[in-house]
Amino acid sequence: MDNMQNVDELFKPGLAAALIKLDPKDGEQIVDYVRTQALLIREKQPKALLSPAPPPPPLRPAHTSPVTPPAGDMAAPPPTLHDRRERRDRRRTGERKGRPTCDSLSIGAEPRVDVSRLDLRVGRILSIRRHPLADVLTVQEVEAGETAPRTVVSKPGGETQLEEGSLVVLLCNIKARKVRGVVSQARLLCCSAHDGRKELLAPPTGSSPGDRITFLNYPGKPDRELQSRDRIWKILQPDLQVDSRGVANYKGRGFEVRGKGLCRAPSLTNAVIE
Repeated sequence: MDNMQNVDELFKPGLAAALIKLDPKDGEQIVDYVRTQALLIREKQPKALLSPAPPPPPLRPAHTSPVTPPAGDMAAPPPTLHDRRERRDRRRTGERKGRPTCDSLSIGAEPRVDVSRLDLRVGRILSIRRHPLADVLTVQEVEAGETAPRTVVSKPGGETQLEEGSLVVLLCNIKARKVRGVVSQARLLCCSAHDGRKELLAPPTGSSPGDRITFLNYPGKPDRELQSRDRIWKILQPDLQVDSRGVANYKGRGFEVRGKGLCRAPSLTNAVIE
């Protein structure tokens, strides 16, 4: 717009006469030329101001040529209903292709097999009665330091004496099972000599029902319940013995009620514990 104002000034008679006066020879031609150009600019200027600028061309994504699969490759077919069900089942079980399972991670981490897995406690016999369906069996109610006594079905033999009020050694974490219709919840430990004599193991004097029986050098915690398939009791039994002094032991380590003494057989020596 500043240029248009300068051009308009040249149309004034005074400015045109001054220009001719400065250049008498070519002044008129210069004024005519400038006037002509100014008129041309005026004709074009409104159109340039009123016409909107053309929109920029739309951006086009870079052209990428489709990837042609190698010769012989076939497009994978869509998964079938059977495939989808298999994937869903694998997700539910936590199974993933190429990932190690829990079983493979636990290889080499075998559970310990020693006497600390047995939950051995001192018990007190509260009552004794004959089994209703078997004369050779007896049923005892044994206090073991719990809210309710445990029912124990046993088969006394030899010189085994069951007396109400006597203290016994009780295996508490065996799986409860029915013996001729009566559920047995524990096992009374006794020792058996080679000649067939049997005696119940006796806890040390001063023991109380519920006292734990432990073993030096075997500090592990007992299982909550011994699984029958593991057969832990059968594996450990050959190492459970009464020695020549009548002391019950596992691999030379005595059955100990901490602070009170060792469990013993009343009279037998060199016997096996069962």
